[in-house]
Formats: sequence, C-alpha cells, structure tokens
Amino acid sequence: MCALLRKLIKDKETLWVFAGMVVISANAGGAWSPIGDVTTIMLWVKGQVTTVNIIVKLLIPSLVCLVLPLLWIGRTLKGHVERPDSVIDQGHHGNHGSGVTPNERTMVFILGVGALLFVPVFKAVTHLPPFMGIMLGLGILWVYTEMIHMRHGVDQRGHLMVTSVLRRIDLPSVLFFLGILVAVSGLQVAGHLTLMAETLDRTLGNVFLINGAIGALSAVVDNVPLVAAAQGMYPMTQFPADHIFWELLALCAGTGGSMLIIGSAAGVAAMGIMHIDFIWYFKRIALPAAIGYMGAILSFWLLWS
Repeated sequence: MCALLRKLIKDKETLWVFAGMVVISANAGGAWSPIGDVTTIMLWVKGQVTTVNIIVKLLIPSLVCLVLPLLWIGRTLKGHVERPDSVIDQGHHGNHGSGVTPNERTMVFILGVGALLFVPVFKAVTHLPPFMGIMLGLGILWVYTEMIHMRHGVDQRGHLMVTSVLRRIDLPSVLFFLGILVAVSGLQVAGHLTLMAETLDRTLGNVFLINGAIGALSAVVDNVPLVAAAQGMYPMTQFPADHIFWELLALCAGTGGSMLIIGSAAGVAAMGIMHIDFIWYFKRIALPAAIGYMGAILSFWLLWS
C-alpha cells in the first residue's frame, strides 16, 4: 500500500496522512481474521480462538476501529490530491520486462490468495497443524509456476521462480519471533508469568482493563511477546476456547499498536518506506488511532459483554 501511495500522492504531508491511515486499517483489518495478523494467528494455532467465532465477534469492532479515525482525519483534509509528475509522464506505459502474460499473473494471484484462504478450511477439515496447509498451498503454487517457466524458458524469468523468492525471506524477523517465543517459554517455566497474571488480576481485576492495558502497552512493546506472555499467564483451564478474554486480547493487541508508529509491524514498515517522522505521527495520528482503539473496545463491550 505504501508503494502504491507513492505513485498516487505528490504532497509529503498528505502522503504521510494516508500512510498513517494505512497503518490503522492494516492493524484493524488483521485483528478479526484468524490468518490476518501474527497475534491472532498465535491465538488461533493454540486453539484459544476458533475461525467462525473470531470473525463474528471482532468484525464490527474492527470496523469501528477503522471508521472512527477515518472520519476524524477526513474532516481535516481539504482540496485535491495531486499525483507525482514522474507517474503522470509515464502515461500508460507499463512494465512489460518480466514477460509474464496477464492470464499468468491472474492465475498466480488467485492461487496465492486461495492458498491463504484455504488454511482455516484445511485445519477444520483435516485437524492438522495450519503450517501444513500453507505449505501445501505453496507446493501447488510452486508446481504451477514451474510449469509456466518450462513453457517460456527458465532463464527468461528466473527471478520470478519460487526458489528465487525463497532466498529473499526475511530470516532476521523469523529468528526475532523465535527468540521471543523461547524467552517467553523460559519465563513461563520459571513461574514469572504466573506471578504477573496474579498481579494484573489483583490490581485491575477485569478482562477489559487487563486487555486494554496490554493493547496500550503494545504501542511501545511489540505485540507478539505480549500475546505470547498472556498465553502463558492464563491457562485455558481459566479461560477456555472462545472465551471473551482471548477475543478481546486479539482485538486489543492487534489494534493498540496503531497509536505509535513503532507499535506495529505495519507502522515500522511504513516508517521505513515513507520516512515518517515519529513526532509527526504522534501529533497527527496518535489521537485518532486512540479514539478508534477505545471505540473498538466499547463496541465489543456493547455487543458481547
């Protein structure tokens, strides 16, 4: 989305505002789907939330989390959006250097999106781990792209082959998440997470306050370790599957990070691509993001408490 916005908007201030809304919408959009965000995926894989239930319970609160900031920021925008001169000069000249036909692009896109959407169905039907479903989808996509390259010549589009794409995997991020989960597991075994859970129950004593605090904290601390810690702090004997606690945790941890540019993976990515200033984001986007966050929690409380 950031790459697309850079081709559509010329003014830097307007570009940053739209990028801020992309961060909010990306986080809100991922909260209600079992495969939409890392934190929701973690809860879904562990069995704390189920596919249909998480969609039904969080779809409306996630929309509220998006619509309220959109209305707030929309009132401040005036005039027309101008496209960059370089994009206008290009006219209708597209990028035909890859040699990929429109039908091939469409089919690869359908297979890729279909593989992602197939994962919850695969888990529900086979009861196998979700990673096996996504690996199956990757295998099907791999076979199809290899067939395309065999017809057109491997050397012509080698950079588009799955083997070439796999070399560009962000391994540091994978190791980062691995390190987080190992560290959290160590804290759980040592008993520190149990003590933290008892402290939260004693001081806050309400699932809405506890998850609200976790979501606000995720704007400063990465939401992945917070969700992993919450999974270790509260066993499923205390909060069974599809309990309101887990659903609220998915909502708060997934959307609370929008309040700061460093609070979510989407924000960090937008900051790197757009070079968004931390202070600027805090002044312009933090308040509408906080309004959306509180509105999402309130709507969840009105609907399901």
